[in-house]
Amino acid sequence: MLPSSYPGAMYPAIAAEFLSNGGVAGRSRGPALCLQYGAIVQGRASSMSKCLAPGPGRGRGQEAPSLRRANVLVFVRAAVRATVHAALFAAAVAGQLARVQAAEVAVPPQANGATATGSATGWAAAWGAALMVPPAKNALPERGDVTLRQVMRLSAGGSQVRVHLSNLHGDAPLVIDAATFAPAQAGSGRIDAARLHTLRFGGAPGLRLAPGAEAVSDPLPFPAAAGQDVALSLHAAALPAQQSAHVAAHATQYVAAGNQAARPVLEGARTVTSWFQVSGIDVLAPGLPVLVAVGDSLTDGSGAGLDANERWTDFLARRTGTEGRPALAVINAGIGGNSMLRDDIGENLLARFERDVLARPGITHAVVLIGVNDLGRLHTGSQETAATRAELVARLQSGWLRMAGRAHARGVCFVAGTLMPYGASSLYRPAPHNEADRLAMNAWLRTAPAFDAVADFDGAVRDPAAPDRLLPAFDSGDHLHLSPAGYRAMAQAVPLDRLAGCRPAPPSPPAPPGIDMEDR
Repeated sequence: MLPSSYPGAMYPAIAAEFLSNGGVAGRSRGPALCLQYGAIVQGRASSMSKCLAPGPGRGRGQEAPSLRRANVLVFVRAAVRATVHAALFAAAVAGQLARVQAAEVAVPPQANGATATGSATGWAAAWGAALMVPPAKNALPERGDVTLRQVMRLSAGGSQVRVHLSNLHGDAPLVIDAATFAPAQAGSGRIDAARLHTLRFGGAPGLRLAPGAEAVSDPLPFPAAAGQDVALSLHAAALPAQQSAHVAAHATQYVAAGNQAARPVLEGARTVTSWFQVSGIDVLAPGLPVLVAVGDSLTDGSGAGLDANERWTDFLARRTGTEGRPALAVINAGIGGNSMLRDDIGENLLARFERDVLARPGITHAVVLIGVNDLGRLHTGSQETAATRAELVARLQSGWLRMAGRAHARGVCFVAGTLMPYGASSLYRPAPHNEADRLAMNAWLRTAPAFDAVADFDGAVRDPAAPDRLLPAFDSGDHLHLSPAGYRAMAQAVPLDRLAGCRPAPPSPPAPPGIDMEDR
């Protein structure tokens, strides 16, 4: 795994090798600028004839293998020749760029185009999921010739859509040779055949995604509505053994043998409850604000019903419509079991914050709820002392400041969520001094000037008679996760009025020296 200081780790790998004779757009963990067939594309230095690969320092480059022996003068001359060549073949360049247009999705964060009111490009995330390597029990056993029909609910509408496919964690290429998009009936696997559309990638019907790569489809004319269920059907000719998945979809998905991407109902399908190889769906909706919520299972929705859309982010998306407020896209980037500081289940939040939150098209607001697993795993382990508890609290606070600073540097409003009680949890069994740590964290979160707003989730769901515990009506039964009523209460705690007029605070001060921000 690359360290977070490596510039390419600040945003996801983007490119794909398309299954056609058209442009190739590949990238690993950082972009390389390459000249091929008269078009400038982002790609892998190893696959291109003339490339500059990303170097270890921000904003600097090192020569790729084909230029490694060249001196500066030779490179300058080559650049001049390349410029002249591009001018002479302007028409060819335009044609080639049109073919690779679909691979533009994960541009470096500073080029995302987000503003305080939405994306300057017009594209806005309407659905998304954070991906991880699934446990063996959740991974698909198939290695190819399989159709995945995946159902998602859009949080916002627009005039066109585009889909993000991902092989982020793959150990082998992902090969898709057919992909369709259509309205869906949630929980049934049936699609509206009259509105079935074929997805294309750089003009081709399929693509080949190298390990670590992500690609975006060509824009598809598709009038989409907020709250609409849609189905993405992919025929995978080759599926890596190590897949990229969101395990807890809380929605029924379908897997069937053969190429059935265009069938209204899959024959011989089995059901799963995870999303695979897809990280986002965007809509064309200029000016649409995008809120990305990130955290652990409390954001991912443990305790929510199957196919019921009962995570707190689902209730928040519905709240904006029922209260007559301006449209707001709400993206859930939670991962159950996630921590801020350690790689336990999924990458730690500090490591994935750029990719899973700030790189979402059109992002304007980030709501962060994290820390219960960090605290809980310490006091269920063997290393808990007064000193280690104090150190953990300090590191969590530094992590919050670091994320707020990253968000503000991108013009994104940052909302901190207070940590909800788990006093009766049999998983973490907190003692009184552990509860004191949670209360200290919440007191700091409520008053830290680095945040643009606070969502007081703790105040919304705690039991007034026993504030170290969830209100019984909001308890899923394990005294840690919430019931659907509890998730509805969380959605009500998000201060939408503050968000509507939010202007990001100045960048947060740097973390205190000597504090290691990320455990590996």
